[in-house]
Amino acid sequence: MAMAGKCFLWFFCVVICISSPTLAQTNTCKSYRFSTNQEFQSCTDLPVLTSFLHWTYHPTTMTADVAFRKTQTSTTTWIVWSLNPTGQKMLGSQALVAFHNSAGIPTAYTTQIDSYQPTMQNGSLSFGVSNIRADYANNQMIIFATLHLDNSLIKTNQVWQEGPMSGTSFGMHSMSGANQRSVGTIDFSTGAGAGATRTAAASSKTKKKNVHGVLNAVSWGFMMPVGIMLARYLKAFKVTNPAWFYLHGGCQLSAYIIGVAGWGTGMSLGTHSPGITYSTHRILGITLFCFATLQVFALFLRPKPDRKYRIYWNIYHRTIGYATVVMSIVNIYKGLHILQADHIWKKIYTAIIIVLALIAAVLEIITWLLLLCSKREIKDSSSSSSSTV
Repeated sequence: MAMAGKCFLWFFCVVICISSPTLAQTNTCKSYRFSTNQEFQSCTDLPVLTSFLHWTYHPTTMTADVAFRKTQTSTTTWIVWSLNPTGQKMLGSQALVAFHNSAGIPTAYTTQIDSYQPTMQNGSLSFGVSNIRADYANNQMIIFATLHLDNSLIKTNQVWQEGPMSGTSFGMHSMSGANQRSVGTIDFSTGAGAGATRTAAASSKTKKKNVHGVLNAVSWGFMMPVGIMLARYLKAFKVTNPAWFYLHGGCQLSAYIIGVAGWGTGMSLGTHSPGITYSTHRILGITLFCFATLQVFALFLRPKPDRKYRIYWNIYHRTIGYATVVMSIVNIYKGLHILQADHIWKKIYTAIIIVLALIAAVLEIITWLLLLCSKREIKDSSSSSSSTV
């Protein structure tokens, strides 16, 4: 009985530990995890109507990806989140509205609130809106959208609201209490807003992501390919022997050390971001780390050139090496997509890869020419020796 009691207590503690984050995530924007694993740089716990706003601002394109969440709602409720540069009021709002249509499907569109008895008809706003959609689950409605802003809307007023549905008709919301206080401000560029929670921790997380990206791009995406090129092409020149081996080993070992630091940073990010997983990026990263570690240990098991097992070691070493480089490049592009990096960085990295590929192509041609010339010299030397005899 004592053992059964201990097991039950242990099980109860585990359940509480697992369920606590889930319960907490409905109470604050910081702890909430979207089912799609989408992540936003900033968020705010709006002060009334159990509502939350998440967003990521892209300064180069002046766009903002937003997610407005309204909890404690139902299928017979409509919700609205809007921007209003004319004041903290509903009249004049440029709104995103969501509700369940006659088929019971969550629906979202844009509408302008131009009177105290708005028609709530689908219509264009004073700014562009794309990718708008609504999700509903567990008594929570979420509006997702991308806003195409101008300078006057980077820092402005926000208004949110909820009201009842009567069939397909929009009912009037309450004119008192929380419904009367559902206004505030928003600054997309700084992450400030009503109850904004862009904390120092969030800023630190962004920096850690950037460090993770830079370390991996330099190590796996640049130094590893360069190290392979040093081994393949320098040893074709007799004067570089054995210098090419030390250059190759030094470059790859440096790339491995930097890559491990980047890999560790990525694992730390994953640990501190429960519920947010980028499965393909993560699996490729772990595989790359394992392959690179095997390559490092393989150096200590390298047979001498005259051993019969050397050919098998060469096949293994080259196969793993080339596979590592290919996966590295793929994973770096996936990382750039996750970081939502500006297109200029993708173009810069693409240019680097193209330049390395062109250099490799030229060196490959030179290597084959040297090999053919060497074989011809050996053949001519053999023929000369035969004629002399």
